Amino acid sequence: MSAGAVVIGSGPNGLVAATVLARAGLPVTVLEQHPTRAGGALGSEQATLPGFVHDVGAGFFPFRHASPAFRALDLEGAGLEWAFADVQSCHPAPDGTVASISTDDDVTAASFGGKDGDAWRRLMRWHRAVEPRLMAALLGPLPGLGSMARLLPFDLFRFAAIALSSGAGFARRRFAGEAARRVLPGLALHVDLGPEDRFSAALGYMLGTSAAVGGNAIPVGGAGAITDALVRRLREAGGVVRLGASAERIVFEAGRPKAVRLADGEDVPVNGPVLADTDAPFLYLKLLADVGLSGRIQRRMQRFPRAWGTFKVDWALGGPVPWTSDEARRAAVVHAGDSLDDLTRFTAQVRGGALPDHPYLVIGQQSVADPSRAPAGQHTLWAYSRVPSSVEGGWSAHAEAFADRMEARIEGLAPGFRQQILARRIVTPRDLEAFDPNLVGGDLSGGSNVWTNQLFFRPVFPYFRYRTPAAGVYLCSSYAHPGAGVHGMCGFNAAHAALADRGL
Repeated sequence: MSAGAVVIGSGPNGLVAATVLARAGLPVTVLEQHPTRAGGALGSEQATLPGFVHDVGAGFFPFRHASPAFRALDLEGAGLEWAFADVQSCHPAPDGTVASISTDDDVTAASFGGKDGDAWRRLMRWHRAVEPRLMAALLGPLPGLGSMARLLPFDLFRFAAIALSSGAGFARRRFAGEAARRVLPGLALHVDLGPEDRFSAALGYMLGTSAAVGGNAIPVGGAGAITDALVRRLREAGGVVRLGASAERIVFEAGRPKAVRLADGEDVPVNGPVLADTDAPFLYLKLLADVGLSGRIQRRMQRFPRAWGTFKVDWALGGPVPWTSDEARRAAVVHAGDSLDDLTRFTAQVRGGALPDHPYLVIGQQSVADPSRAPAGQHTLWAYSRVPSSVEGGWSAHAEAFADRMEARIEGLAPGFRQQILARRIVTPRDLEAFDPNLVGGDLSGGSNVWTNQLFFRPVFPYFRYRTPAAGVYLCSSYAHPGAGVHGMCGFNAAHAALADRGL
């Protein structure tokens, strides 16, 4: 029996793509290699102690409000509930300075202080006026001319001036104080973009303004609740998820996909498009091994630029983190980065292949907004740092010491933190890849985010609009535009490309 359309991989992009296809009337089967659950890195589990729920990958979601994919699927109608902290993003330093982003621009301005607060108000006044059109242009398929045309020339020029800047350059022009200056460049370090990198201002700007408009939303019960809502929508539309089904190759007949061959030798018949929510080199070099790809594309995939690795720690805590900053105590996310110089030094160390001696941290406090994550009066904590994908001697020789270094960084901002620790789990880049093959070397970003791997170059020119050299096969993962982040738009856009090619 034919499976109709097949989606390989059940991360958020794969589930969004499959639901769009199913709602258009196509029979859809999603093949997921994980034996027990869908979602890829979008999940949650009791990883430390019973009753403590930790997000295995993404833990807070600034694109919830702006994603056309999530709006179209109405995940709230499928049972998803969101929680919000009072403060969306807090950036304290050991010298006692702090700057925080809230959904109330006046509250943010008060945190930034003085002229920097006024500068934030002016920036957000403009951003809120253009955000619907700007986000449609940035998240939709390239080149996005229709959405861009709805922006006034002045607005296009203003955003271009931001996008062409380094994060540090934009921050220095916009803000006078070090506390405010470190905020947006610090957000860009959610991926592999340092403060002095060309074109790095755009990502920090988008993450900061998205948090200010829609908040860093936290799914009640864990990130797996998002996956549950997506699977529910897919099944309502008639789609099917097969767990423990590891795709090895796409089989072609007369130039079209005929089947997807699984690792156990089974061929899943195809009568429609195949969409891959996978690593781009895995799609091009393995799934499409029977397609005669050009030497240029093969070389690009063999040398595909990866982002940095990720080193993550989950903690079960006996009480809240004792931050010296009141704003940090009330924040969904805390960022540990002292200054632009500190962030620049961190970037240089990771790029040089060294474990950072003063790691920049992204720290998620999901239980501050969602008490269901831990037993009464207790808390979870989730933090990661960017690191090289591999280290000399292997991760087993360094993991405990680096986790201690991360704890020391938090202790410096929250004296007494270590006394609250009941248990911890360490997740190295190697562990992340073992958990989800898309996270190659612990890369959470679908490849590097440097400008030479974005827009028309993502993943390879001219295949930047989800199509591949093989007719009927599409890339729908974060390795396609618009890239990293849980917004579902890579899958949403790819599914619409596949439907358009079928005249639907």
